[in-house]
Parts: sequence; structure tokens; C-alpha cells
Amino acid sequence: MNWAQMYDCHGDVGRVPELLARAEREDAPEVWAELGHRLVLECDLVFPASFAALPRLVRLAPRSARARGLAGAILRCGAGSHGCDDLLEGCARVIADFRELLDRHLRSRPDNYLASFRDLLAAEGEYHWAAVLGDFSDDFYEVDCPHCAVEVTIAIGGHGRYSAIRDWHLGDVDRRALRPASPEGLCGIGRRMHERAVRDEEFGLADGIAHLFGRAGCPRCASVFGVADGHAFAHSPPL
Repeated sequence: MNWAQMYDCHGDVGRVPELLARAEREDAPEVWAELGHRLVLECDLVFPASFAALPRLVRLAPRSARARGLAGAILRCGAGSHGCDDLLEGCARVIADFRELLDRHLRSRPDNYLASFRDLLAAEGEYHWAAVLGDFSDDFYEVDCPHCAVEVTIAIGGHGRYSAIRDWHLGDVDRRALRPASPEGLCGIGRRMHERAVRDEEFGLADGIAHLFGRAGCPRCASVFGVADGHAFAHSPPL
């Protein structure tokens, strides 16, 4: 690794490898705090040093929650405009190892289950769901009806599971109950997410995923459409 070309968010090229060396010797909070600030800016931007640091972070990840979390934060930014696609592609083997590590970690049912769940989605290249998936305690997703183009609010949480038109004064009006997907009706990433949550007995998360990948009725034109497909399409980055 030519660290002379791997600048961080401050434009520095020597500080990150020094910090990584310290992190390998001791689990010092101040070291991890500075690494986080240098490798991920505003939870959104990453830099050449971010991907250059991934192999060492993943090596530390089995015994360091901070390394595991920072590696996940870097990967969640993988779909952004970072100009480091070649570096990300060069980390393919490391990312595969990280996927296996995260999957084992999820099986242990950690307290931060959702954070690690989202990190695993990012490691699988599912950047959209890694960014937007919530715990379904109080989640809202905005989707345009594919038939009449009205903006539909999708609510999945303790307040209910419904589609509605959001009114500034009246709140969610014209509510219609969501139609959750059956486990056997799920496919692709929806199926993988649901099976993983059920495997780890995260049944609230699994139920939310079934509704997210189910179908909703439009309160205006009464058409029925897939929630997840509509949300992913509307929020996909422009090509």
C-alpha cells in the first residue's frame, strides 16, 4: 500500500497509518475518535485512506467493536461519489472476510444488532437498504405512487402499518393497511434480510421487513404497488 497517495479527509497522508499502528497496540478511545474523523466525514464522505485502512480494520474487527463499526461506516459510504472505485474493488477479498465476520457476529445477537445488520448489507453491496433501514419502531418511507404520482407516506412501526397521504395540518389521512409479503413470497435481498432476522430471532425486524417488501394501496387512485421497489427506485443515485 502506497500510503503517500492515500490522503484522508484533512488531506494528510501520514497520520492514518500512525493511528492504525497505535490502534493495533492499544484500544485507546482517542485514537479511534481521530481515525473516525479522518476516515469518514459527516457520516457521508470517504477518501483513499478510508479504503486503504479497511484491511487493517477488518483484521482488528474480531476483537474490536470500534474497528468493526468503523469498517462498516466506511462501507456504507461505498456508493457515494468518492472517486475511489478502484480501491474499493481491490478490497473485494477483505470485504468478503468482513461479511463472514459480521454474519457470525449477528448470530451472537449483539445489543447493536441493527447497526451490524446494516453494515452487513453494505458489505453485500446493498447500499440503499444499509442507509435507510430502521428498526421499525417509528419508521416512515416516502414513495411516489407509480400510477398517479402522488407522494404516499408508508408507516411501519408501533403507530401502525399503513399507507397514507400526509397533510400538514391533519397528519396522515386516508390510511390504508399495508399488505405484508409472505416469507415464501419474498425474493432477492428482501428474502435474505427476512431470513437473517428470523434466524437470529429478531422477529420485530423480520415483521417490518415483510411489510417493507410487501404492497401498499394508493389513497388517491386505489392502485396497489410494491413498497420496496418504489422506494429504492425513487432514491437511487443518478447515473
